[in-house]
Amino acid sequence: MKDIVDLSHPMQMGMQIYPGDPKFICYPAAELSRNGYNVQRLQMGSHTGTHVDVPYHFFADGKKIDELPIELFVGRAAALDMSYKGAKGKINWEDMAIFEDLLKPGNIVLIRTGWSQYWGQNEYFDHPYLTRAAAVEILKRGVKVIGVDTLSPDATLDGAGDFGVHDEVLGSGGVIVENLNNLAAIQEGEWMVSLVPLRLAGCDGSPVRAFAWKQ
Repeated sequence: MKDIVDLSHPMQMGMQIYPGDPKFICYPAAELSRNGYNVQRLQMGSHTGTHVDVPYHFFADGKKIDELPIELFVGRAAALDMSYKGAKGKINWEDMAIFEDLLKPGNIVLIRTGWSQYWGQNEYFDHPYLTRAAAVEILKRGVKVIGVDTLSPDATLDGAGDFGVHDEVLGSGGVIVENLNNLAAIQEGEWMVSLVPLRLAGCDGSPVRAFAWKQ
């Protein structure tokens, strides 16, 4: 397969996390020089790095990672360019409406703000965000998966925020993918995307190795 684009941030010690989430920790549990093989011990939250949120993240009766069909996380990418939005800029339905022909069942909507350039910096917290009303309109058109190249589709305000988009998307049985990268590389042409999470039984989210390939 050619023309594969990696849409994930690398996972490493000191990486950026959502305020209050567990830090990513990776260190040797066994070493080649001592044990004859290498094994790393990992410690992290379920929403570390490029990751997916599923309904159980916000709803006690919502579906968990292992209860969702794998095909939900693979589909045609609809990469919407919102890179003209500035710090803490609102993405309204009026901004999204020009892409309405891409908002349909089976398509995975990826909102490109360009904010992935600030990954690891304080500016990353000042990302543009989607309004609840815009999320409602996207969902009305049969979309089940929304991804962003930001910390959250909702505003991040001093470690907290109004989680209106989470409420709407997860409450409808959809999923959210956060901290995507390289969305500019799939802005032109027809692309498929894979956002498949780990099969973590009973879990509310999972890191993913997100990637896209040309159709």
